Amino acid sequence: MCRWLAYAGTSVVLSDLLYKPEHSLIDQSLHSRMGVETTNGDGFGIGWYGSDAGTPAIIRDTGPAWNNRNLREIAGHVRSPLFFAHVRASTGTAVQQTNCHPFRHGRWMWMHNGAIAEFHRLRRDLSLAIDPVLFPSLEGSTDSEVMFYLAVTFGLDQDVPGAVARMAGLVERVGRDEGVEYPLQMTIAVADGERMWTFRYSSRHASRSLFCSSRADAIRALHPDLDFLRGVSEDTRLVVSEPLGDLPGVWNEVPESSYGVVQPGWDEFRPFKPEPV
Repeated sequence: MCRWLAYAGTSVVLSDLLYKPEHSLIDQSLHSRMGVETTNGDGFGIGWYGSDAGTPAIIRDTGPAWNNRNLREIAGHVRSPLFFAHVRASTGTAVQQTNCHPFRHGRWMWMHNGAIAEFHRLRRDLSLAIDPVLFPSLEGSTDSEVMFYLAVTFGLDQDVPGAVARMAGLVERVGRDEGVEYPLQMTIAVADGERMWTFRYSSRHASRSLFCSSRADAIRALHPDLDFLRGVSEDTRLVVSEPLGDLPGVWNEVPESSYGVVQPGWDEFRPFKPEPV
């Protein structure tokens, strides 16, 4: 499957998080410790919001992240208060640019780790549930992109947790109608330029790993020598598929079957449950 990183808070240069940590996302693309696969080399992508917090910019490529000179060059010069980064291990769909994460629609950005079980059997019914107005925007062949456009169909603009819950409910219903016992496995990040939501859920209730950073002031008290944390706000948060290092007190496992929202002033985690459609 995949590894991803989502950041929201004080504006930073992307390379400070993509390359500098001991177990950075670039390191994870070669040496994942908690993923299904050790190597995540089937493409990568980064997406970020500029100062106007409008439509995000996205770059994606089919090669591995660990030796991409363009990624290193861009990451060293782009600064953003909210960005996503993803390294891909395909679950069976083609290695092509349109299948790399993150995905974008308007101001929305989305990335996923996990899979819809037996997606080749469920793909038609799930795709037909996408709003016909949105269907031409579907570019690739992944379950992740279908999940995104289903969430948009089910009201992502108005109610992010509700839209994702209805998407998950549909996937589980269609899957079980086809005899798939555990249809859904997902950790998801979604953002609109101002807020970021993260989800951890699976039909088996044994979801892929996901961690959130502690408050910046608490980390500074424990590790005053961390250069990255100097000057960042208390609102700053990282959500990652696996920790970027082994420092105690920095990383907290996201609870099973939960979602979190990160926005200026506060953040919280709440229970997540699929909703019937």
